[in-house]
Amino acid sequence: MVSKIDDYKVGMTVYGRISGIKPYGAFVEFDNDVSGLIHISELSNGFVRDVGHFVNVGEYCMLKVIDIDKEHKQLRLSFKALSENTRRHIKRVKFEGMPENVKGFGSINEEMPNWIKEKEEC
Repeated sequence: MVSKIDDYKVGMTVYGRISGIKPYGAFVEFDNDVSGLIHISELSNGFVRDVGHFVNVGEYCMLKVIDIDKEHKQLRLSFKALSENTRRHIKRVKFEGMPENVKGFGSINEEMPNWIKEKEEC
């Protein structure tokens, strides 16, 4: 267990409890008077509208230390840094065209006269 701020290192994975949620991020507390912040931009690679959709007060989560403020005993934390799906790992997919068995709007155009005829007979 990490006992004081000097024991934390950038890149380290830590386990902390969410102690508060604000529109800009979530606060995390540790057992040793050290606290941290997960900024809203560090929750996900995608758009985050509401921090509360990612974390809840009182829950414990694994986080990565991305910066340390030793003077104030505060850590800058990241949830998305633990994910393998970071921007540098996203696969680039080459578009190879539409599959040949796609019917598209042409099939609707072919069936429309039949549907109209069925409705007229009713």
